[in-house]
Amino acid sequence: MSLLIFFIILSFLILIHELGHFLAAKKNGVRVEEFGLGLPPRLFGKKIGKTIYSLNLLPIGGFVKLFGEEQYELEGKKEKKQELKKVAFIYKKPWQKSIIILAGVFMNLLAGIIIFYITLSLNNFQSTSIPLITKTKFTFGQENKKVIIANVNKNSPAFNAGIKPEDVVLGYKINGNEWKNIDSASEFINIVKNTKDQLISFKLQNNKNGEEKIITVKPVYNQDLKRYIIGVNVMDIVILNYQKPVDKIFAGIFHSYNLMDYNLKIFGHLFSTAVKEKDPGTLTNSLSGPVGIFAVVDDTVKRSGQKLLINILELAGLISLSLALMNVLPFPALDGGRLIFVIYEWITGKQPNKNIEKYLNFFGFLILIGLAIFISINDIAKFFR
Repeated sequence: MSLLIFFIILSFLILIHELGHFLAAKKNGVRVEEFGLGLPPRLFGKKIGKTIYSLNLLPIGGFVKLFGEEQYELEGKKEKKQELKKVAFIYKKPWQKSIIILAGVFMNLLAGIIIFYITLSLNNFQSTSIPLITKTKFTFGQENKKVIIANVNKNSPAFNAGIKPEDVVLGYKINGNEWKNIDSASEFINIVKNTKDQLISFKLQNNKNGEEKIITVKPVYNQDLKRYIIGVNVMDIVILNYQKPVDKIFAGIFHSYNLMDYNLKIFGHLFSTAVKEKDPGTLTNSLSGPVGIFAVVDDTVKRSGQKLLINILELAGLISLSLALMNVLPFPALDGGRLIFVIYEWITGKQPNKNIEKYLNFFGFLILIGLAIFISINDIAKFFR
């Protein structure tokens, strides 16, 4: 089931990306030679008008082949040059090329916005928990800071009491006193440290399956740390609420912006840390390829319970936004890299050197493939650590 859901999510998101290119190309008069479901080799194809609609062997995503993306493709064509200019991508105006190139990114953004509007509306316009890896102030929504259990040590008081990873701490009380909130991981540690031999109760809600429970545990003294512990690692999270009328109307847009802005800040933080510590592993270990994404999907399917649908939708929305961000990067072979050449043409009024563009895109593609292989190997290695 996990594998099926993984293929459905990835195929759908890649397919709508390519659909964006397809629709924009058609709208701007560019001939689409092929629109494929899945990746070659081709299993079946039917030509309708000038376009072949194909079903391909590899069931991941899809592709669009535009007519006349490169000058050499037009050589030897029987059609007159004037006719070719009407339907070839290379002869379109820079603003038309920009629309076609960015249409895939737009579709992924739109998909993310719609998905998050659905999930937020199903959850009373309240987000799921967002780990606070770096300090940030979210632009939209009201922040509700909480603490989540990141890890539970085996045979510890917390483990024996039934505390599990991804339990969100909703509140605590000591020896039957009133319930109080915990707003940060440091506050959680101090409360446990100072409770000593007293019983402490936690009101918990699991982030994956929504299960609520109250757990009572007695801290023990740890000689190495020189303080009382219950045997857990905790981290700060934030839950964003979109309760104002304007927030509810634009919840999908606001939440998508918050997530993309925050992910860029995390990437910047990890990059600067990697440079500062001269350790590229700080950055590469945080990246995931298809293998890593499948692992997340598999974990979500196994642990979500009644929240499976909303958790899968949340994951799909996040992947869709990530695809949009990745593709808009100004790197050769990506949409953002192709856009750089169009901007050059727009500013100078001259088309860029086609050999330079061709080889840059080729080497960019090789680098991306190499990076994908490296990340996948790294993802596989994580299973054996």
